[in-house]
Amino acid sequence: MKKLHKTKRKSHKKTIGKAPGTAGYVGDKNREVTDIEIYEYSKDHFEVIKTNDVEDSFKFKTTDQITWININGLNLTDEISKLGNFYDLHPLVMEDILNTDHRPKVDEYKDYLFIVLKMLYFNKEQQFTVEHISLIVGKNYVLTFQESEEDLFDPLRARLDNPESRIRTFGADYLAFALMDTIVDNYFAVVEDFGDKIETLEDQLFDENPIESTPQDIQALKREVLRIRRSVFPLREVISRIEKIENPIIEERTRDYFRDVYDHIIQINENIEIYRDMVWGLMDMYMTTVSNKMNNIMKVLTIIATIFIPLTFIAGIYGMNFDHMPELHYQYSYYILWGVMILVFLAMLYYFRRKGWL
Repeated sequence: MKKLHKTKRKSHKKTIGKAPGTAGYVGDKNREVTDIEIYEYSKDHFEVIKTNDVEDSFKFKTTDQITWININGLNLTDEISKLGNFYDLHPLVMEDILNTDHRPKVDEYKDYLFIVLKMLYFNKEQQFTVEHISLIVGKNYVLTFQESEEDLFDPLRARLDNPESRIRTFGADYLAFALMDTIVDNYFAVVEDFGDKIETLEDQLFDENPIESTPQDIQALKREVLRIRRSVFPLREVISRIEKIENPIIEERTRDYFRDVYDHIIQINENIEIYRDMVWGLMDMYMTTVSNKMNNIMKVLTIIATIFIPLTFIAGIYGMNFDHMPELHYQYSYYILWGVMILVFLAMLYYFRRKGWL
């Protein structure tokens, strides 16, 4: 099983009391510099630029090519604010970009769409990670903001480098679809992995020698499934709105692709609900298993006690210190008593076995 860990809650204390739209990072991933990847492309052109200076991306706003600017590192708010000011992003958009605890959503503005969603994956240490990612989709550009350099977009980068790829002939809206589709497709892998964990825990519950940490593993799995549900469930409404939105940024030919992502989200949500019910049932199953084992132990102890009751009764009678007990003076009394006690013992074992109690 991949390692599950308890996540640290993000602190919102530093945003309390500030005016709406105040840019303040809410998260726990800190970087020393902001890494910026710039991809400019068209059907016959492709260029990649990597830099740490956000101003290097300003010149791409007015080009005729499609531009994807990917920013890694949200804790350096001054650099993010420079880019936001240059692209004339609303202050509330800037606030939501830096708030990594924000739920998935889509907002429509005059010149761009603002989309928030969650990227789910297992990091290099095989720990389950939920990363906040924001998209700004303009007429000929897409800006993406993410917390760290780890992402799922390497296959997409390879497609951009391929001049025969469909993405090179479409606009920025198709690039936004491709980014979202990559994230959603990985949801299937993450949900499937949690399904395997549930099956593993089910097998442990019925093992003769269960692992002591099983209840803790079940509780950790419950928390992770809730995190997945909280991250994925709102995306259904987001994709539905993008598909139906009346905005020239989303071309008609791209709507079919968003409709396909919507179908995937419905399927993923159904799987999550199934696994959530299964995880909730694991704890009940665990308690039932513990109760059954306890009942079996009590049954064995009860049978042993029941067998010794008549034997104790016989031993008690002939252990009394009366002078006039004729059996005590008979030559073979001791052996007869042992025979009677053994016969009672065997008779009771036979009776319990006939009843199916043994």
